Amino acid sequence: MEIKSFVFNPIQENTYVVWDETKECVVIDAGNMSAREDRILADFIEEQGLKPVMAVNTHCHFDHILGVEFVRETYGAKFAASSADNAIMLGSKSHCAMFGLEVGELPETIDIDLASTEELHFGDTTLRVIPTPGHTPGGVALLHEESKSLFTGDTLFRECIGRTDLPGGDYPTIMKSILGNILPLGDEVTIYPGHGEKSNIGHESLYNAFVVEALNGEVNF
Repeated sequence: MEIKSFVFNPIQENTYVVWDETKECVVIDAGNMSAREDRILADFIEEQGLKPVMAVNTHCHFDHILGVEFVRETYGAKFAASSADNAIMLGSKSHCAMFGLEVGELPETIDIDLASTEELHFGDTTLRVIPTPGHTPGGVALLHEESKSLFTGDTLFRECIGRTDLPGGDYPTIMKSILGNILPLGDEVTIYPGHGEKSNIGHESLYNAFVVEALNGEVNF
């Protein structure tokens, strides 16, 4: 499995293109919002000879879905996200306006509901869908077991965690997701977050202050 990351839109969101030897690919958290960013993404897909079959989202905050309709319409790809984030998705236009962003068409429907999907398949690749609510109600992480790669969205960052002060966020829930569903995957698993640099679970167990205080029993959540 191959991974290419892009940093898109004013929120500096990480968009990932993931593919295998079959050349089928998925775009995870398509955050491209301008004609220039659309072209950067499309040029890479064309140069690599890739066939996007899904736009997959770890959650539906506006900075992660800005490019979904571009991927959907350009390549005929299906949109996979959790229906638990429907309200957040449908409110994304107003959230963009709050940030002063002029955006194009945003998704209003989901093709593949990750709330009831355990695995996604493309080419010869399988991504396991792991529920990680807390940053949003429908947050998920996506695990490629063979390469030990985990796309965590805005649940777990390098030495930080996702915000829980936004609508639908909840601190006890996100910590239960991290400690119960992410850390047990193993120290050697590489995490590809929705913002910032990649890391691994072992590093976060040692140096992520939110994780360390929870592991040490310093907080009661």
